Amino acid sequence: MAIIINIDVMLAKRKMSVTELSERVGITMANLSILKNGKAKAVRLSTLEAICKALECQPGDLLEYRSNDEDPQVNSSLSR
Repeated sequence: MAIIINIDVMLAKRKMSVTELSERVGITMANLSILKNGKAKAVRLSTLEAICKALECQPGDLLEYRSNDEDPQVNSSLSR
């Protein structure tokens, strides 16, 4: 199971830079990068709420579920 965070998609739709989002949400560029690159193990609801507020979107616009069968990257990491 993989939960994908599609921040890049919403940033493009809103024509907003990562730097601007970082400033509006109040998280570091490093932490935002971890979220964008799928390296985060968890996301606080307060962070998700702040991102949604800044991007004027719903959590479902950012989060996507993919089963392991659909994501070869997840499959390869599970077989290690």
